[in-house]
Amino acid sequence: MVIHYKCPNCGSDMNFDSETGKLSCQSCGRKDNIEDFNEEFITTTFSEDEAKEYQCENCGAVVITEAETSATRCSFCGAAVVLADRISGVLAPAKVIPFTISKEEAMQAFRKWCKNGILTPKGFMTADRVKEITGIYVPFWIYDLNSKAKVEAAATKVRTYTSGDYIVTETKYYEVFRDINLNYLKVPVDASEKMSDELMDKLEPYDYSHLKEFKTPYLAGYIAEKYGFDDEELFSRVKSKISSYIDSFISSTTKGYSTVRYNKKHVDTSKTRSSYILLPVWMIYYDFDQQEHTFAMNGQTGKVVGKPPISSKKVATWFSGIAGSSFIILFLLSYFMKGGL
Repeated sequence: MVIHYKCPNCGSDMNFDSETGKLSCQSCGRKDNIEDFNEEFITTTFSEDEAKEYQCENCGAVVITEAETSATRCSFCGAAVVLADRISGVLAPAKVIPFTISKEEAMQAFRKWCKNGILTPKGFMTADRVKEITGIYVPFWIYDLNSKAKVEAAATKVRTYTSGDYIVTETKYYEVFRDINLNYLKVPVDASEKMSDELMDKLEPYDYSHLKEFKTPYLAGYIAEKYGFDDEELFSRVKSKISSYIDSFISSTTKGYSTVRYNKKHVDTSKTRSSYILLPVWMIYYDFDQQEHTFAMNGQTGKVVGKPPISSKKVATWFSGIAGSSFIILFLLSYFMKGGL
């Protein structure tokens, strides 16, 4: 089933407006609250082929989509559509964080980010080479987790002091036991088959206090994907994601010792809850030096991640500057140590 949101005034397509949080008509400017939008103006088209095609209600064109797509735009007329059968039942997200950064704001933020690159080529920082910018709702699972850790360790406390003509080193030995109970809330893992896990991890954090009950109008005007992995398939990844935090907490409980050697460390992590949500991401494709560079931007905070090209000339200049500065400092130190003025 394909859903179009039509303007009650002029019949044009309506999109979600990140600035107002409402459905907005690009033709006449009408804006409607998502909760109050009249279902009379939602048009639907049914397709037997869930995974591959839909018929655009706006122009009648048949457009092929990939199986993961749950919201897109018609390639022929540009109308925004939501593929409702891909966001219903077990595929229905529980929550969504709507876009708060518009396409124009995303472009401005990206250009500003480019100019901050100390070692990027000059042409990359100044040229407008954006090939495409796409707003995507990326599927995530967020987990509430409980970790129980049992630790046994051998520790020492070493004290050195002077007694008469002797320097005494005193070492005390301890057996250390820890029984720890930890809870982690809303730990995110992206569930998209296409998106880079590394890129999505770096986009964090999102402000989960802005999570809203999922409603399909939030997707209007954007691309959205359904999850490619369920919460059980991603459980091992979310456990590995918090492992460093667990180790850090365990270490914090053994401060005060000179040395700590762990004899036994057993951590049992279980899922107390998981929720399927959609998070906003701007994907930016940038042409430079006959190559396409991919960047991602957090659609809520504006944080940009990606690997910009590096100028070998700037790198050489930078290292030359460091080497030159180091030489001057060493020369002055040597000069003053010899009594120079």
